[in-house]
Amino acid sequence: SIRHGCNSVVQLEILPQPPAERAANNPWPEYPKVYKMDYGQEEAAAKFGSDPRAYLRTATKFEGDENGNVKAIHTVEVHWERNEQGQFIPKHVAGTEKVIPAQLVLLAMGFLGPEQPLLDAMGLDRDARSNIKSEYGKYTTSIPGVFAAGDCRRGQSLVVWAFNEGREAARECDRYLMGETDLP
Repeated sequence: SIRHGCNSVVQLEILPQPPAERAANNPWPEYPKVYKMDYGQEEAAAKFGSDPRAYLRTATKFEGDENGNVKAIHTVEVHWERNEQGQFIPKHVAGTEKVIPAQLVLLAMGFLGPEQPLLDAMGLDRDARSNIKSEYGKYTTSIPGVFAAGDCRRGQSLVVWAFNEGREAARECDRYLMGETDLP
């Protein structure tokens, strides 16, 4: 967007800003959960003067014009509370509503793993991270004829892995159904 001449960029981040240095509950060799900017955020900061991220803020509504084009995002600050099961749940903070004018909205909402109710209903085995248990290169699951590939098998990753595993899984499905495969 910046390279196409946008007037501003805002990145809503529902989580708090990470600390500048590794916290005590984030020891080595865990991946460091610290504040950093990637190249796109650095580019926005260089052009507009600050980090484009708005921490602890979420969208509540997208507003469109008479032609169906987005024109604004309604947002609110959040704070995190534990529920009865000990899970952190974001709660809206009253009085912090803000409307951000917009001409383009891109959604990048993270990854929480595959839908657990579906896996429960099917009886699929899962690994320790709640992903579908499936051997890389074979893609077979605990249920004959059911295959898993991409993020539901390996966890959050780059889209190129999902493309690659999807092609490989299609080949293994073909082999399962036909006894052999001509797929690359």
